[in-house]
Amino acid sequence: MNPAKIGKNIVAGAGKFVVLGGPCVAEGEEICLEIASFLKKVCASRGIQYVFKASFDKANRSSASSFRGLGMEEGLRILASVKKTLDLPVVTDIHESCQAEETAKVADILQIPAFLCRQTDLLVAAARTGKAVNVKKGQFLAPEDMKGVVGKLAAAGCKDILLTERGTTFGYHNLVVDMRGLQTMRSLGVPVIFDATHSVQLPGGLGNASGGQREFIPALSRAAAAVGIDGIFMEVHPHPEKALSDGPNSLDFAGAERVLDEVLKIYELTREM
Repeated sequence: MNPAKIGKNIVAGAGKFVVLGGPCVAEGEEICLEIASFLKKVCASRGIQYVFKASFDKANRSSASSFRGLGMEEGLRILASVKKTLDLPVVTDIHESCQAEETAKVADILQIPAFLCRQTDLLVAAARTGKAVNVKKGQFLAPEDMKGVVGKLAAAGCKDILLTERGTTFGYHNLVVDMRGLQTMRSLGVPVIFDATHSVQLPGGLGNASGGQREFIPALSRAAAAVGIDGIFMEVHPHPEKALSDGPNSLDFAGAERVLDEVLKIYELTREM
């Protein structure tokens, strides 16, 4: 496997576990610092690596009236504040090629949303920044199809590639996780992250917004860890019922800590196999 270097000190893969976590969207500086501080402490106490995650824009919300974020300029300012204040690497999404260069001035990982994972120009723009790139597998793709995504990034010069599993469309308003896909994507030679919270999302399930079944997050996370992963992605909020995006499938602080402990126990066992 080719480990992915993230920022100055973090490496995904090669037996080093990483957590990508934070709110779905950067709602404000204060709440981002609160969430990042909590997760940094939790991860440090367990000897695992942590990258703060928040989106400056959610460009694919179900409704035009849904909260998308505070905009690119303010969102990147908040991410930069978290990065500097807490000495943390950060990851955020980009949706258009023109966002890559500016976002790379702040972010240590550029994340490609699942719906955009095959957009060649977007992948190439992200790769050319020299930053690590995390691509979420499209809900419409077979795991082996991510070989083409890895190939596009590598051809454009990206050396630090991560792939994330976030579930596959199953009928209407539902996702399923084929655990075989984790092994398939890891066979491509790059670290694989399990998206614990989006995997239980019910896309468009509330009519004008997506629903979620957070009660299944622990079980799916344990299963993913047993199959083999290099890290976990989770959206965390102190009050998920008040979150401005993806509240139904976000974890509260206690839930996040519990899931991490369960996953780490299994991860350590699989390392010995």
